[in-house]
Amino acid sequence: MDSPILVQLFEGLQLDHSADRAVYLQLADGILSLIRSGKLQPGQKLPGSRDVAGLLHVNRITVSKAFEELQMQGWLESFVGSGTFISSHIPESKPKALRNASASTPQKKAGFAIQSKNHLNSPITLVTSELHLDDGFPDPKLAPLKELYRAYRNQLTRSGLYQKFGRYSLPDGSPVYKEALSDYLNETRGLKTSARNILSVRGTLMGINLVCNGLIEPGDIIVSGIPGWGRAERNFAHAKAKHITIPVDENGLVVDELKKICRKQKVRMVYVTPHHHYPTTVSLRIDRRLELLRLANEYGFIIFEDDYDFDFHYRHRPLLPLASADENGMVIYCGSFSKSFSPAFRIGYLVASENVIAHLSQVRVLLDRQGDHILDNAMAELLNDGTVQRYLRKALAVYHERRDFFCGLLSKELKGAVSFEVPEGGMTVWTTFSKSINMEKLAAKALQKGLYLSDGKVHQYSNYKVNAVRLGFASSSIEELAKSIETLKTLV
Repeated sequence: MDSPILVQLFEGLQLDHSADRAVYLQLADGILSLIRSGKLQPGQKLPGSRDVAGLLHVNRITVSKAFEELQMQGWLESFVGSGTFISSHIPESKPKALRNASASTPQKKAGFAIQSKNHLNSPITLVTSELHLDDGFPDPKLAPLKELYRAYRNQLTRSGLYQKFGRYSLPDGSPVYKEALSDYLNETRGLKTSARNILSVRGTLMGINLVCNGLIEPGDIIVSGIPGWGRAERNFAHAKAKHITIPVDENGLVVDELKKICRKQKVRMVYVTPHHHYPTTVSLRIDRRLELLRLANEYGFIIFEDDYDFDFHYRHRPLLPLASADENGMVIYCGSFSKSFSPAFRIGYLVASENVIAHLSQVRVLLDRQGDHILDNAMAELLNDGTVQRYLRKALAVYHERRDFFCGLLSKELKGAVSFEVPEGGMTVWTTFSKSINMEKLAAKALQKGLYLSDGKVHQYSNYKVNAVRLGFASSSIEELAKSIETLKTLV
């Protein structure tokens, strides 16, 4: 090897014979790095494989394989009798000063600009503590996991492999699931649907996002209650809609305030959680339900009905959804099995007029070609054989007991520190703490003692300040609820 510079370059290559990556690939990576950095230029002749092998103390075959690898990728070219060269087709590399330091660490920060948007700043909380008064999650110990496993396994049999796995299917969901779900919703919620009225989605958030993408234009007015659900509101912001909030009282959304807005402005959509308002858990009174439907018919706006926990109502039978009384196709009804089984299972649905479902299915293809039809079909089996219905009856009794026990403890052990109304349904208690209690400090101290609860920031607005949080009781056992209240008692 004549060139001392080349000798120095190749001697500087580090090869680790104990690494999982093959030595010849490590050598190819090293040579490629020299090319990309401009230390080896287009058209430059490389030393022979024997010389490189001697410098690096490797087998000559190893060097030849590295050269062949780079030649197949187009970085090197070889000529019989002449040797191996850096490809002349590679642009000459002339290192330039970086525009910003981030380019030197591309794994951490891209070299291009990203426009920051406040509505995307949504921290994800992972609850890992032993005790938790969460946002209202179900208890996975009660979920029919064995039955779901059996039904999912049944879908993986050898029959009909091409139909199940060899091709894409319909974007709106498995026909079997949609038929089963249609029957189930008609029976339990008083709807009048067919399979063509249903779009399978991965959860309520996906349903909201699809509606915002497919039916909302920039500048459209969306009205919802305050306090509300932040993740829905961020979707409104992302769609560049004009979001107007109206009050929620003990009887739900104050529909008279909506009427005032409709008289002055064109409302495109009203987002509502009428069964158990999020986060306060109050139910929308019947007169307001009927007036909301009447206003939708008069002013032509969409009602997005988020029925996130219909199945859990304790005082009497659940109130039927707005969609059950919709005679003009104004309601888009959204539900999910995630709140019934477990948040880990992403399976929900949109229910609307056939032309709406057809349109949103086309929008869905832009994001997700289709959902998990295997999971859809497994859920259909559980709906058809009555597993879901039996599970819900069992869970309802357990959650009812936990609600009563938890509310009793709140009244007895935290008297004077909290106030609340016993919820008619759902899996949380909307709890207002004394103004003297700093919720952020309380949540931090509780976490140190192994208890998670929200600090309430997600329910704060510039024009709505309340020292309240949702305390979920459903996912904890009676013993865990007692420990949680005991922990809170020592802190407040």
